[in-house]
Parts: sequence; C-alpha cells; structure tokens
Amino acid sequence: MKKIVVIGAGQAGSSLVAKLRNSGFDGSVTLIGEEPVPPYQRPPLSKKYLLGDMELERLFLRPESFYGEHDIALRLNETVVAIDRANKQVITAGEALPYDDLVLATGSVPRRLPGAIGGELPGVFTVRDLKDVDSMAPAFVAGARVLIVGGGYIGLEAAAVAASKGLDVTLVEMADRILQRVAAPETSDYFRALHTSHGVTIREGVGLERLLGDAHVTGARLSDGSELPVDFVIVGVGITPATQLAEMAGLEVENGIKTNALGQTSDPHIWAAGDCASFPYQGARIRLESVPNAIDQAECIAENIMGAGKTYVPQPWFWSDQYDVKLQIAGLNTGYDRVITRPGDKPGATSFWYYKGKQLLAVDAANDPRAYMIGKRLIEAGKSPAPEQIADPATDLKALLK
Repeated sequence: MKKIVVIGAGQAGSSLVAKLRNSGFDGSVTLIGEEPVPPYQRPPLSKKYLLGDMELERLFLRPESFYGEHDIALRLNETVVAIDRANKQVITAGEALPYDDLVLATGSVPRRLPGAIGGELPGVFTVRDLKDVDSMAPAFVAGARVLIVGGGYIGLEAAAVAASKGLDVTLVEMADRILQRVAAPETSDYFRALHTSHGVTIREGVGLERLLGDAHVTGARLSDGSELPVDFVIVGVGITPATQLAEMAGLEVENGIKTNALGQTSDPHIWAAGDCASFPYQGARIRLESVPNAIDQAECIAENIMGAGKTYVPQPWFWSDQYDVKLQIAGLNTGYDRVITRPGDKPGATSFWYYKGKQLLAVDAANDPRAYMIGKRLIEAGKSPAPEQIADPATDLKALLK
C-alpha cells in the first residue's frame, strides 16, 4: 500500500490530503502539524479573529472529524526533526515514519526583530499563527499605545484592527512609502489616506533604531532620533520560506524549496507546495504567498502524485481587508511601467491597472469587485485592453471581455 506523508498542516497540507481522498487515493495518508489544533485559515487571524468577530471553530478549514472519516492520520503538536531520504523516512522526536511520496507544505516563518535592538522584549509580537494572535489579543485595549513596524499588508491590517478597537496607533515603514515592495504609489496613497482618516499615524522613511524597556517594552527610539512611548509592538516586516528541513535533507533551495513545473523537488519522491515552494513561471522562478496558490498548487501535486503529470499554472490573486475596504488583487505587477487609475461605480471604489508597455499585468481593486473580476478574466485570457480605454470612465468594462 502506497504511503504518503505531508509535513505542514496549513492550507496547502490540508488541501492536498483532502484532494488525494476526493480523487480516490486509497493508500496511507499522514498529515503532520506542529500546532495543537487542526488546520485553520490564517488570513482572518489579523482581521476578524483579532477583532473578536470570528470564533476559533470557524477558523478551522474542515471539522476535525473530517480527517478520521477520510482515513487521514492527523498528527498534531508534532515536530519533524529530519528527513532520511536514503531510507525514505520522516523522523520525528519519537519515531521514523516510512513514505513513498513526501510533501513539504512547511509554509513560512515571520521575520523577527533582532534581539540586539530589543526584539526579544516581552510585549513584542508577530502575526503568523494562532498562538501569536491569542498572546497579543489581551493588549488590544482602547487607549493602549501600539507601534506597528512594517507597512506591508500584515502591518496595515493589524493597524486597522487596532484603530477600530480604539487604540493609539503609530506605524513606521523604513521604505519611502507603505506597500512599496508590493504595490504602486497610487495604491499606497489610497491606503495612507484611509488609515490617516481613522487616526493612524503613519511615518514613512523612518526605521526602528531600538526598543526601550527592561521587563517589558515601554518605548521605541526611531532612526530620526525621536522616541515614542508604547505599550506593545507588532512586527510585520515580512516572511521567509520555511526551508530548514529541506536544506538539512540536501534538497535544492532557491527562494524557497526549488520545484519543477509538476511540484517535484530535486528528489522526485519529495514534493513542495504553498509558501515554502518556488516554481517556474513565464520564464522566471517565483514563490507566491497566498491562500489560492497554496490550494491550487497542493491540489495539482495531489493529482501528480497519482500520475496526472499536470504542469502547475498559477492564476495569481490576493486580497486584504482593512476597515470597510476590501482590496482584491489579480495578476502579478512585476515589471510594470504605467498605472491607470479608474474610479468605481460607488463612492470610495477605485481600481489601479498595471501595464508593462501595452500588456495588462495586474489590477488592484478597492471596494470594486466588478473591476477585479473583469481584470482577472482579462489577465487569465491574455487580453490587454488599451490603457486609454481603461482610463475612460465611459468604457463598459464588461464589453472588453468580448
């Protein structure tokens, strides 16, 4: 009987084992997770769950009973310490598990502040897993002073929750503007104005020099010499792919665990999916940090383990919720040289269309689901309407699909 072991009980791992069973795989399936709870959604952690609008059970991707009912051995609160490729075994603290095919769905780890600048002080949090959010939740008290380090989507989402709960919020971003790594200046301007209107102080082009305090963080000294009193700190300075197991096993790593178009690593019996995996796409090698990618890639690999031989072709899309704004992103904006701003049909709705020459690359749509859906369909179909058409409010977007 064929044995499949999956390391990492997140979105990718859960999707993969479910796809195996739904596709008729009748061998042994084991899913190993380090956390004590069943696989759960991560995006709501920094939004509805932190706000208190979502119960723990609603986070779960599937009821815990699903795994037993589908003969999936779910091993929680368990750490894999090594992979023995020669003997095709996964080594945990207590045993060696044999496999025929192994899937690494190890996800990513948050970048942390160095201890040298006070990153290890109590009261300094990251936003990555349930434990992180549960530990910081008691600090979200109206009037508390929070410093958020990092102006990416995680930092902005945490700022939105904190401001909504009545906290005094300061966000610092070392780069010239928030969202600089992932979005155009137009999108940055939109969200800067949104947060400022909710009372958040945003300081761009300013870094954190060190945190202050002994038994607990009490303040922060910034790179411009100013000091802020703070009650706690949230660090949102990005993530790195969790490749340690793969590296120890001698697998190739290149901005993540290196896979081919099928999802196989440099060992054909070991596969990788989700945040931890890099794969070929349009002549380059990319890694996508998103829920849709984790699901689609994992399901493709499940089929390939069963012999489908399918090339994984991503359809990139992402989202972010801040206050009453839902940002939806279709495509990848890498290499853009022009951005078209298009007002939406409703107040506050707008979209930003990224072009490289005449090619449409991506769309950022804020409270404009129609622009998002049409942009996504255009990109997936390889269609690029003229920028002048997008810029003209009289253009019927839907007609562009014909």
